[in-house]
Amino acid sequence: MLSTLLAIDFNPGLRGIIVVLIMFVTLIGGTYLILGTNLGARLGFLITATAFAGWMMSMAIVWAIYGIGLVGPVPTWEPAEPITIVRDGALLNRAEVLDAPVDTTGLNATAAADKVSKVLVEDGWTILDESDPRRGQAVASADEIIQIEAEEFSAGEYIPVKVYDKGGERYPLITESLDFFAFFHKPRYSIVEVAPLVEQRTEPGRAPARAQVDTSQPHRYVVMIRDLGAKRQPAIFIAIGSGIIFFLLAWVLHRREALLRGNLALKSPVA
Repeated sequence: MLSTLLAIDFNPGLRGIIVVLIMFVTLIGGTYLILGTNLGARLGFLITATAFAGWMMSMAIVWAIYGIGLVGPVPTWEPAEPITIVRDGALLNRAEVLDAPVDTTGLNATAAADKVSKVLVEDGWTILDESDPRRGQAVASADEIIQIEAEEFSAGEYIPVKVYDKGGERYPLITESLDFFAFFHKPRYSIVEVAPLVEQRTEPGRAPARAQVDTSQPHRYVVMIRDLGAKRQPAIFIAIGSGIIFFLLAWVLHRREALLRGNLALKSPVA
């Protein structure tokens, strides 16, 4: 029993639950207490519930606009189908990247990679600069695919050479600067080209040798597709649900007020 209690983490687990409960009891309970003592238990509860639903709707709208608060899955790079890791650039057509295979007959690994790069650029792929933050995101996702999912290489056995980007256009666009109504997207793809490194011998007390690309092995190409995620989806659902509850409760309050006015009119003395 004692070990079970000690296994419960106070921060942030229990602390978060306690904070929410205190907030709920203090703010909402205090409001209901004041309204209930002045308007009655039923009417006070109805007004408190309506105000709470309206506040939740307003807060969720702010969450959805700025992408904060309760968020859903964030955009990530996912392995593309049908082939994610292409071990020979000449066969990129099998991954549906190119329409036809690249002829690299008689070329070494470096020359073959240069020719594949030229063909990709001619096909509409854009090479991202090293300072482009999109390059870092793509390389990080490719590292996870290569090292963890496919176990192709381990850390330090390869280096990213180039990152290619294509697609992702938004539509419908009124102008290039006015894209507020561009809710739809075309699929966006990224290819991370990695080069194997020559295995270096490490010696105690000496700095590691400079990494050298193994020119005897072909470059690998990690093909990925962009998953836009659903970052604002929870906030939108909360806003819609709270909005429905708010307007229903507001309609109930309006109907109650109308019935009350009608009953008071019937009881008033006739002139």
